[in-house]
Amino acid sequence: MIAKIGKGENLWGALTYNQQKVDHGHGTVLLTNKIPDLWDQNYSVRFFHRYFEPYLIANNKTEKPVRHISLNPDPEDKVDDKDYLGMAQQYMQEMGYGNQPYVVFKHTDIDRTHIHIVTTCVQIDGKKIPDQYDHHRSMEACRKLEKQYNLKAAHEKKNLNQNSIFKPVDYTKGNIKTELSSVLRHIPKTYGFQSMGAYNALLSQFNICFEEVSGELHGKMRKGIVYFVTDENGKKISLPFKSSLFGKHSGWKNIQALIEKSKVNMKDDPSKPILKRTIETALKTSNSEASFKTQLFEQGVATVIRKNDQGRIYGITFIDHHSQLVWNGSQLSKELSANSFNELWSGSETKPETNIYHNTKADLLFEKSSDHFYNNNITEIFAGLFSGLLLSDTNEDQEEQFFASQMKKRQRKRR
Repeated sequence: MIAKIGKGENLWGALTYNQQKVDHGHGTVLLTNKIPDLWDQNYSVRFFHRYFEPYLIANNKTEKPVRHISLNPDPEDKVDDKDYLGMAQQYMQEMGYGNQPYVVFKHTDIDRTHIHIVTTCVQIDGKKIPDQYDHHRSMEACRKLEKQYNLKAAHEKKNLNQNSIFKPVDYTKGNIKTELSSVLRHIPKTYGFQSMGAYNALLSQFNICFEEVSGELHGKMRKGIVYFVTDENGKKISLPFKSSLFGKHSGWKNIQALIEKSKVNMKDDPSKPILKRTIETALKTSNSEASFKTQLFEQGVATVIRKNDQGRIYGITFIDHHSQLVWNGSQLSKELSANSFNELWSGSETKPETNIYHNTKADLLFEKSSDHFYNNNITEIFAGLFSGLLLSDTNEDQEEQFFASQMKKRQRKRR
């Protein structure tokens, strides 16, 4: 069994996400703790929120008081409601939340039945329940539950390694070609997307972007892709890397084939209406663009918003990491198109998209000089893209060559 602990600040959003599953027949309320148990199961978000309110009001200075936990047995495990109740109570006790108000929801909207628990880490006196080493304690609690309920043991190391594949590229760590490769060899065949724009939106979550290029080979025009590392604002901060460096999965031809395949597979995907309801709920319970994106992020959905120089929204894309599908807003609903969001948030303060990594002096140095390199050399690079004479795994990295030339220039300046 695997446990996932989400930490956030929007209790209403977490409760709404789960109660919505119940209202649409895709879930049930299994257990309430320090909250009255209604015999007719006629629960509502407002009802639950009332019993959390004293804890949130007492909160001293905890920035993320909400805990949204999911317990996920192996799909082959057969767990009944009685066992889920026992597992939830024992897990919460082990994690220090046994005396807190919490609600246990069972989700049945996918083949893998699992439970979600919503609670708060703030006690009635306003103090925070310590959460140091909570990942380690959570793993220990899961191992105990596996033995007690005869569940399949989760391969935590395997999952951790899989997650590490999809970390955003951090330019400050040096070998960006290796980091690019770890993402580009897996992401195209892991996620579904229906356009090149959606693919670029997906890659933006990993500090990567691409450009389509064309060139002539043996008298025929061919198309290809070159990839770049970007900074936290989506600006290119690396030299171009041709797709063949990372295998055929990241090449133009294969990406086009994946797009056509996704158009068929995603047409009637059952996760589509669920995502649509999740987004609509976040819209109703948020009062700004920032809080809207935060709510969705806490539900495992990333939001990529594209704006022009005047700040007008011309594109919005949602990346559902649960279903591993990428949707443009207009594909979900007319009411979720870019124009609708532009009208909704017009006049509100706009902020650039940010990722978890921040510029260092090395980033800024490279950023200033890379624009000059790009403008003067990109045409030459594209012209020879299909000649087979560009970058290869055995060639010296272009970034090394560029760095060396920059060092020589600096040495000459010092002299």
